[in-house]
Order: sequence, then structure tokens, then C-alpha cells
Amino acid sequence: MNRYIFDIDGTLTPSRGIIDPDFKNWMLDFASKNPVYLVTGSDKIKTLEQIGTSLYNLCQKVYQCSGNDVWEKDNNLYTNSFNMEEHLLKDLKRILKDSKFYKKTGNHIEIRPGLCNFSILGRGATLEDRAMYKQWDEHKNEREKIVFTLTKIYDKIYDIKVAGETGIDIVMKGFDKSQIIQDFSPHDKVIFFGDKMNPDGNDYTLALETINSGGDIHHIKNWQETWSILRKYVQ
Repeated sequence: MNRYIFDIDGTLTPSRGIIDPDFKNWMLDFASKNPVYLVTGSDKIKTLEQIGTSLYNLCQKVYQCSGNDVWEKDNNLYTNSFNMEEHLLKDLKRILKDSKFYKKTGNHIEIRPGLCNFSILGRGATLEDRAMYKQWDEHKNEREKIVFTLTKIYDKIYDIKVAGETGIDIVMKGFDKSQIIQDFSPHDKVIFFGDKMNPDGNDYTLALETINSGGDIHHIKNWQETWSILRKYVQ
């Protein structure tokens, strides 16, 4: 049986945005007929804002915070904690201070179940701010450089990856998105959709585990491409 795993930001929705109404109606029908799983770096509150309760509750499981906070509808199956070393906190604050990006909007270091999300821009940003940072980052490769720098220091303790359009996810070693593959039987055909499957992206390790388990991956550019590919599975 095919089992479909979806990232959310940039895969089912615009990054940090709300799912398109027509796509949502299509996904409601799809999830009522197929086993659907979601995996995201965001927490449950944000995910519900993005996709709504009806679609959330049709999913077999939702792996919040890169699989560190796992839900079946309203039932929390388990939650992992995150241990922030003092040296890492100091390094993040230094990197934030040294960034040359013109605007910082607050809430730059956010501890979630099982992970830390770090953002130079910050969580108080407007959509216009996010667009400006995305353009800056594409030109300066700031996040890739931060990931490279931190990984050299903390490789034995943390997995550090680019996440979404403005963030970086930091998890304890082995507690990234790839951990969820253990929930699937070798007899399952796993099909994973994500937009950050490049080596420094937070979908990369799950993409590798999916391939190693005999599944398929789709490295997509946006939710429209996800919908286009999905239609081929139901023809």
C-alpha cells in the first residue's frame, strides 16, 4: 500500500502560509481515501492555522517539530525535549548580532519540542520582510554558511539544517525528520514530498531514508507542483 508523507511549508502550503482552498478540498478527498502523514518543523498550533482541523484529523499521524511531537488527531503520542547547550546559545546570539541583514524582528531563537528554530529575520516578520530576507539569503547564502559553521562545531551533538524560507532547524543528533521512517513497515511503499531535499535542507535525511527503504521521493518547488504530481497517482 502507498503511504504518502508530506512536508507542509512550501510543499502543501506557501511557506508559513495557508493552504489554497481548492487544493485543500482536493486533499480532503485524497486523505479520506489514502494514508496521509505530515512531517514539519512547526508546532501543532501553526500547522492547524495552515491546513485546518478537518485535514489535520484525516491524517494517520502528524509529526510536528521534525517528528519530536507526534499526534493522531487530538491524541499526543509522545513529545521529545530539546537540550540547548550554553555554548550553542552564545554562538547563535553572536551570529545574530553579526548578521548584516538590515532588519531583525524578534523571537530569533525559538525552542520547540525536540528542536530549536533559529531565524536571523525573526518570527515577528511581515510577509514583505520574509520576501526581502529570502531574496537576501538567495544572494548571500547566509543560512547555508551558518549551517556549515555550526555543523563544524557541533556535528557530534546536533543536526543543523536550513528550514523553510527564513529559518534553521537544530535537533539533537538522530532526532531529525528521518526518525519517522521507523513507523513504517518494510511492506509499505512510502512516497515522500518535500521542498528542502538538498543536503543542507531539513527534508534531506528523510528523503535518503525513504529511498533506502524502497520508497519514492518528489523534490518539489511549491504546492502547485505537489498537486500536479499527486493527480497522476489517482488517475
